Amino acid sequence: MIVNILDQQQALPLSHEQVKRLVQTVIELEGESCSEVNVYFVDTPTICELHEQFFNDPSPTDCMSFPMDDEGEDRLLGEIFICPATAIEYAALHKGNAYQETSLYIVHSLLHLMGYGDTEEEEIVIMREAEKRHMCNLQLLGLQLQTKIDKSTKK
Repeated sequence: MIVNILDQQQALPLSHEQVKRLVQTVIELEGESCSEVNVYFVDTPTICELHEQFFNDPSPTDCMSFPMDDEGEDRLLGEIFICPATAIEYAALHKGNAYQETSLYIVHSLLHLMGYGDTEEEEIVIMREAEKRHMCNLQLLGLQLQTKIDKSTKK
């Protein structure tokens, strides 16, 4: 599976390798298969523009998902847009961790690509259970995002 990553933000340093492992693990645990998924990390103005363009709401949001192909192993699962600046703000307000919050946004977005909804109460319960299951699994495997290590300064 190819995980294409485009990081257009500077608020939170991210390891592309960590993101790829996280994405692959979530998709595999769901029993899904695909040939490709695209992950974009964007800044607040960009997520606001996208939110307005596709949902007629110019306010900042945490993440957005755009499913592509419905079935088959050789499919583009879709595209997800994540705003790490939103994760930083949320984590600061709730005494949390911005990397863990960003991991949750990725999980949430991927679940949307795989058919989970969150508009009806019943869907929300199912979504939250799946998020929790994946976040626990990622934690057990040590695959939640964490501070990017700069190898040039590591001794």
